[in-house]
Amino acid sequence: MCQNNRTRAELRRGLGLPVERCNYMHRYLVPWLHRHDDVNYPDIRRAYYGVASLIAARPRTARQTEPATSATAWYLRPNLGTALGDAVGKDVMKPGTAESALHLMSRQSSDAVHRTLPALTRQLLSGGIAVDWAVLLKDLSWWTQDRDAIATRWLDQYFRHSIPAGVTDTTTDLPEENER
Repeated sequence: MCQNNRTRAELRRGLGLPVERCNYMHRYLVPWLHRHDDVNYPDIRRAYYGVASLIAARPRTARQTEPATSATAWYLRPNLGTALGDAVGKDVMKPGTAESALHLMSRQSSDAVHRTLPALTRQLLSGGIAVDWAVLLKDLSWWTQDRDAIATRWLDQYFRHSIPAGVTDTTTDLPEENER
């Protein structure tokens, strides 16, 4: 869908906006959604519009790379936390910035998360960090109903991927000074 410059520009207009303000996107998404998913739920529709605009807004370098097809089980696929952890590991983002973004999003509404994602994904993609759009779409679709579980998965994966390889574990089995 994003091969044409005009299409990409019209889809990009919806970055961070609610569906009601994405008039130029309807031409492309309404027919597709009616063939592929249930659009009676506003959260699902908002997720599709949000992810479509994020895909259309990818930097040129990210558009030129082929998306990886994943044969991995769904629960093992990388989520936004994985991408942020990889960004920290590759010095694309500072650890405090990535962790703060995750903690902030974990407390926000769906609308606020949608407004945050354009800048965050642009930074990730510009740094060569891949975003699994299908996983992000599913997470955004369920954000209102299951925010805590999704945020926990994102944080789990962030901490698993942000610790550089070869770093020794600094935790100890020694009793604390105050425990006598």
